[in-house]
Amino acid sequence: MLTRCILSFALCTGLAGAASAARLADPNNPTGNNGVILIDKVGRHIRFFDPRTWTEISNIEVGINPHDLALSPDHKTAYVTIYGAGIYGNNPNPEHSIAIIDLASRTQTGTIDVSPYVAPHGIQVDAAGTLYVTCDASRKMLIIDPKTKAIKAAIDTEGTGHWITILPDGSKAYIENKNDRPFITVIDLKARKLISRISIPNGTEGVAASPDGKRVVALDYKDPVLYVIDPATDMIIDKVALQENQRPGSRVRFSPDGAHIVTDNGYQQLVNILTTSDVHGKQSIVHVGKAPMGFGFAPDNRIAIVGNHGDGSVSVIDMQEGKELKRFDAGKGIETMTWY
Repeated sequence: MLTRCILSFALCTGLAGAASAARLADPNNPTGNNGVILIDKVGRHIRFFDPRTWTEISNIEVGINPHDLALSPDHKTAYVTIYGAGIYGNNPNPEHSIAIIDLASRTQTGTIDVSPYVAPHGIQVDAAGTLYVTCDASRKMLIIDPKTKAIKAAIDTEGTGHWITILPDGSKAYIENKNDRPFITVIDLKARKLISRISIPNGTEGVAASPDGKRVVALDYKDPVLYVIDPATDMIIDKVALQENQRPGSRVRFSPDGAHIVTDNGYQQLVNILTTSDVHGKQSIVHVGKAPMGFGFAPDNRIAIVGNHGDGSVSVIDMQEGKELKRFDAGKGIETMTWY
């Protein structure tokens, strides 16, 4: 009991510190006032929406199955991974490119070819603008200079490598391997090598770093459980049950101010909203559309959106009230999104 109390105290104080994350710059927890970009994986388009009216402004057709996106630190450019026609574990014709999108003109201005590596999936960016990309079929994490489009390093992940998160200071990457390997791969980005494996016997799905860099969270692949990791030690310090979930979640994110953690459950069409200062407290449960996926957050840190990948809709959620405010149509199946 004493050990649990100490861990809970450390967890709460560490996560509560994330609430002041607005003072820290984390390019991988973006928001902004210019609009919303939505990655329509099923429809093979990038879509731009007006967040006041939730109507589409314009769209761009891109390659087969765009998956994830990262924004340059100056919010002038978006980088979108083009995965290929298949799905995880069954992608016989994988793609090998990243689309470069100019956000001011809302046009594609170029492509980064990641050959000989294939199936780029998760993508992150550091404060200098360097890109970090997982290629699950190649079992590598790539370090890319977007200015020269050059691959600076290709690091073995020892697993397929699906979603990726990096600490805000750009020191380490955490890569979940789904059910391929029973651990999260930890890579030292300065030394450019694998330094640790965080054991999770069931495998993992989503993974996210807090905006202050004090915590990493990941979802269990089989059970409705959220793991909390201390990146100072790369040890699991707590497990949090996802309330009212009978099946595992798939994606997890912190709000940009660090005050909330959100997860989704595609099996039950649920979004759980946790308060970081009291992760074992009551969670808000929001019913959304079919197969919810990625999240985006408004500048007020109150409104979130989730793409309902299975029915082509997007849910607008009030995180404080814990309810869906609106659901609007947006292409065929949104995977990821953000305000910019």
